[in-house]
Amino acid sequence: MKPKYQVIIDDIKSNILSGAYSVGEQIPTESALQDMYDVSRQTVRKAILELSNEGFLRSEKGSGTYVSNQFRSKSGGNANNRTIGVITTYISDYIFPSIIRGIEGRLNEDNYSLLLASTNNDVAQEKKALEMMLSFGVDGLIIEPTKSNLYNPNIAYYLSFKEQDVPFIMINAYYEELDVPFFCLDDVQSSYLATKELISKGHTQIGIIAKMDDLQGKYRMKGYIKALGEAKLRFHPEQVLSFDTETKMDLSTNLKEFLTENRDILTGIVCYNDEVGLEVVNVCRQLDLSVPEDISIIGQDNSYIAKNANIKLTTLTHPQEQMGRDAADWVIKKLQGKKDLRNSTYYQPVLIDGETVRERQKG
Repeated sequence: MKPKYQVIIDDIKSNILSGAYSVGEQIPTESALQDMYDVSRQTVRKAILELSNEGFLRSEKGSGTYVSNQFRSKSGGNANNRTIGVITTYISDYIFPSIIRGIEGRLNEDNYSLLLASTNNDVAQEKKALEMMLSFGVDGLIIEPTKSNLYNPNIAYYLSFKEQDVPFIMINAYYEELDVPFFCLDDVQSSYLATKELISKGHTQIGIIAKMDDLQGKYRMKGYIKALGEAKLRFHPEQVLSFDTETKMDLSTNLKEFLTENRDILTGIVCYNDEVGLEVVNVCRQLDLSVPEDISIIGQDNSYIAKNANIKLTTLTHPQEQMGRDAADWVIKKLQGKKDLRNSTYYQPVLIDGETVRERQKG
């Protein structure tokens, strides 16, 4: 459990960094803070002293305590430290090492350093990462949004970056409630092509496994529905298995149930990504379902795990390293004062044939 003075410190810092307290604004009095946090005056004074030492507050004798922005110069911020912040949901998993490699390669060319944080797709961890970037005073920021299909409680921090003219760009997804530049795969097209490929091979009963707290999942679902509609195939809600960050750990169990219930119906499955696609392959083996003889499977993202798996997964491309490079290039050009930069870029996916799709036998 945090000491009481630390709770006060964290709250006041958050209010300053999110813009709830403006620079020069007077914070509540010591007695008001005592009442707010139900603590002694000594505890309040300890918190104020620490925040003053860090440059977040300044006290004026006989007047009160005011918000300061000295913390930026103390941490090296605003001193042209040539640092770009990067916040991704994960760092060492899946396609993220390739994206980060692309960012780092481009930043190195212009002698920018990289300050990296991950959120594990958790908004509380995203808040900490944003506070760290604001405290440090990064010159620009590249963000992969956290739970991008849900309302984000950290919007105020992004608005703080805007107010300070710190350029930022989003990758893989974006917050729909914010008007922000982004680099994304065309996720609708990715799932559309995956579904169309199965339809072209004679499949009419096609399921989808979709992660629905991320914008990618919403758009990949849209592409699946679009392809079914064009082929005049019916959308069956019972042929959809959705999951989110919290239920991902139960995916294997839920897949067993889903595949058992649809065993004699489904002949093809479009998967949210390669990781899910390979999990479906594993569960099929456990249920004695042969891939692709009994069921055809398509992943998405052409990740290294798909390339290194013991079965060559049919999948779709994702720009990965190129996306990282392009995002870093955008931030650098913005800092150089370049005008007319593109505010939205969609990369077009391409199908990569594998061993997990086959023509549907009639009869």
